[in-house]
Amino acid sequence: MKYIYIISGCIAVCLGTLGIVVPGLPTTPFILLASWCFYKSSPKLRERLLNSFLGKYIRNYERDKGLTIRKKAYIIAFMAAMVGISAGFFIDSTAIRIVVIASAIIGCIVVGFVVPTVNGKDR
Repeated sequence: MKYIYIISGCIAVCLGTLGIVVPGLPTTPFILLASWCFYKSSPKLRERLLNSFLGKYIRNYERDKGLTIRKKAYIIAFMAAMVGISAGFFIDSTAIRIVVIASAIIGCIVVGFVVPTVNGKDR
């Protein structure tokens, strides 16, 4: 099982990192999944992830146990803006445009309803 967790974690890191630049592909769930996989399999890989540029987001999520409404609103607004720009100006294929928009809708639903909402001051 250790190797399955390691491979799954590496795939999740790749997808999460790709989600930074690909509109509609969520970053946060994949990075949190990678952190969990590495927690189960390799403390060394988890430590590397926590020390990467993504580590701040993982530590904040673990400390707060979720996101504030303000952070969720920012994430959803940014995702919607990037998808709107991409789908409106850069994607010519209707099929790909539909996939990107559908992915964005799923991402917004995940951020809005699956990721826990916490009360507190944004940091």
